[in-house]
Amino acid sequence: MPYYNRELSWMDFNGRVLEEATKKENPLMERLRFLAITGSNLDEFFMVRVAGVKAQVNSGYKPKESFDLSPQELLAALEEKTHHFMERQYSCLHRSILPALERSGIRFLNLDAMDNRQKECVDKYFKNVLFPVLTPLAVDGSRPFPQLANKSLNIAVRLESKDTKEREKEKAKDKDRDKQFAIVQVPAILPRFLELPSNEGRAFTLLEDIIIDNLSELFELHSIKAACPFRVTRDSDLEIDEEAEDFMSEVKKSIKRRKRGRPVRLELLQKCDKDLRSFLIDQLKIKKNEIYQLAGPLDLTFFSKFAGIKGCEGMCFKPIVPVAPADFWGYDDIFAAIRDKDRMVHHPYESFDCVVKFIEQAAEDEDVLAIKQTLYRVSGNSPIIAALIRAAENGKQVTVLVELKARFDEENNINWAQKLEKAGCHVIYGLHGLKTHCKIALVVRREEDGIRRYLHLGTGNYNDSTAKIYTDVGLFTCNSQYGADASSLFNVITGYSRPPEYQHFAVAPHGLRSFFVRRIKIETENAKKGLPCGITAKVNSLVDPEIISLLYEASSAGVPVKVVVRGICCLIPGLPGVSENIQIISIVGQLLEHSRIFRFENGGDPKIYMGSADWMPRNLDRRVELVFPIEDAALKERAFGILDTLLSDNTNARIMQPDTSYQHVNRRGRSAFSSQLTFYKQAQERLKALQHVEHDSPLIPIHSAEEVR
Repeated sequence: MPYYNRELSWMDFNGRVLEEATKKENPLMERLRFLAITGSNLDEFFMVRVAGVKAQVNSGYKPKESFDLSPQELLAALEEKTHHFMERQYSCLHRSILPALERSGIRFLNLDAMDNRQKECVDKYFKNVLFPVLTPLAVDGSRPFPQLANKSLNIAVRLESKDTKEREKEKAKDKDRDKQFAIVQVPAILPRFLELPSNEGRAFTLLEDIIIDNLSELFELHSIKAACPFRVTRDSDLEIDEEAEDFMSEVKKSIKRRKRGRPVRLELLQKCDKDLRSFLIDQLKIKKNEIYQLAGPLDLTFFSKFAGIKGCEGMCFKPIVPVAPADFWGYDDIFAAIRDKDRMVHHPYESFDCVVKFIEQAAEDEDVLAIKQTLYRVSGNSPIIAALIRAAENGKQVTVLVELKARFDEENNINWAQKLEKAGCHVIYGLHGLKTHCKIALVVRREEDGIRRYLHLGTGNYNDSTAKIYTDVGLFTCNSQYGADASSLFNVITGYSRPPEYQHFAVAPHGLRSFFVRRIKIETENAKKGLPCGITAKVNSLVDPEIISLLYEASSAGVPVKVVVRGICCLIPGLPGVSENIQIISIVGQLLEHSRIFRFENGGDPKIYMGSADWMPRNLDRRVELVFPIEDAALKERAFGILDTLLSDNTNARIMQPDTSYQHVNRRGRSAFSSQLTFYKQAQERLKALQHVEHDSPLIPIHSAEEVR
């Protein structure tokens, strides 16, 4: 079976993000932000995926599937690909972005390029702010090499004693003992860049350059022979004993172990002193192919903050400011709106505030008896958590599943779980052996005609921060059959209930794989019978071998298959006799595509579903996931329109080729069409039609496509 390795495919995805940094039509600061995202993505890739491949090599693991690469083959391919990729990152920075910034009046200066006023500013900053924070760490027989934090930026220093007698004495003992070393950590608590006074444009310098220029202040008894910034990336994949008696304590221990993980990458400047390089290799026990010598500056992620500096808003995308959801326009009572009919909200084009209001109103409503909700990732100052706490304090039964195993959000989730418990909420920490990834909130309300269950079902996290930059869809309903399914799902999550036969939901790990298998096979059979057929899906990743095999079968039978995949795609389209009826599209743009939507033509009676699951083994077999149908006729048409709009994109869309490369959509003379800007315009127009106001109403921010770009 044709199958493209998932790690190599992920690197291709990060390459598409890097392409956005190279695009001269993108605003300059946004190009810097895309570059920073590639750095952040690559950090996590090394910490988890590359570290995992290295572990497989060390353990002698052999892949279960014959069509995939062995760990040894994959590691060699990844090392070649990551080295080349990081070279491209710095080529983009130094050959394209920094010269463009300089033309726009923004420069990064080292000490040699500064005038006297700028040097005085740096000197003052070092003495008053930086010096008190720094802790130089000598490395010798009595002081071992420090345990450096994962991803922290440090400076290695080679020293020589100024005391001639002492130096000669050391040389007599050992010819290498006159080489003394120290480490200085660049403090992450301070901004990475400092703005300098400038007569022309704006000037900045980097924190590590300030430290290196003032090392003599830290080592007064020594001469500075060489200095070089470096950065270590560590294996950070958690190993959690789920049989532990105190699961939360076990997660906390695992988080601490992560900080001490084995180094999997050492980043150095290209001009690093050879003795410093040897010193770091020896101390970190790093292998030659794990060293990345770069043009610098190290750790490109800081450019994300730099891109947001005040005064440069004209070099950024015009913000997509969420508008009030048209489906809730004119309603103060969110429950009354949902009672009237199902409601759908498309984020971030429409505000996430309605989701927050749903929980907040439930917390204060005296007729609400219970709230049940799953939380995978939430913001640092979550209004939803605050509302759940108020609900418990108001005497409501509040049950919250907080997934402690949400990667790199474990500490945040532990803190929220403890606060919720303290307020009187019933907190569940996830299920043994599974991550709970579904997005569902259930409100049980007492009404005149009996108990009614209100639901929010989503494709994205209950995170008000990421809801501004991730595209997701949410459904509000009080359909009694959906409510019964929701109650059954929560009984499985919180108790020992047997997974039920759901009326409308498809739930992993017990029923979602079979659901998708059945739906794909129906389309294949319909194609053979000459009935209307087709599969259109939007996912973050397409990895699962069984799903891929079934899509190949469907394609061979004549089923047109169109998949919008943001990231990893292991299916190879366009192969004669195998996948020539399959089209793979990837959209990378201003917003992060996150929603999961599935359409099946179903012999002329199209069905459409949304949910939290990608087509990956972990989503289908090792997580609690939820996929739900859209059944309201008007909302179905709107959902169909979302997929159609995505497939029409010719601005941010790329088509996967049979050789696994991606090419931008050929416009063939057509005008530019951005799905994301179109969704934004549609959200504005839907609301305006309800408000009956003029085009230039101050109530709704209106931007043309050109203005937003």
